[in-house]
Amino acid sequence: MTREIIHTPKAPEAIGTYSQAVKVGDVVYMSGQIPLVPETMTVIEGDFSTQVRQVFDNLTAVAEAAGGSLQDIVKLNIFLTDLSHFGTVNEIMADYFQQPYPARAAIGVASLPKGVPVEMDAIMHLGA
Repeated sequence: MTREIIHTPKAPEAIGTYSQAVKVGDVVYMSGQIPLVPETMTVIEGDFSTQVRQVFDNLTAVAEAAGGSLQDIVKLNIFLTDLSHFGTVNEIMADYFQQPYPARAAIGVASLPKGVPVEMDAIMHLGA
């Protein structure tokens, strides 16, 4: 099976030795997204909710570049520096996803790149 590297200018550029996503067959492995504004590569200003929405917008851009949508995500990992924000993530996620929801994990971590409070990565399946 061949690998296809997914890239879009509508999501932040990779800031390391990785790709925004890699497609293998009908499966897309999406790298972690933090609340960076793609045009400026700076962390979006605003509260935690604003940052979570930016992460979902970045994931949306990568999903679309791969030929899918957030609804095609089968596994979502959420990394939080403060697990007390999980309820907020849950509420915002309901604006971006409809049932059936993807499998999901919420993981508390000590720190994330650029000092942000949230990062998400995902696995997407494009098959029927």
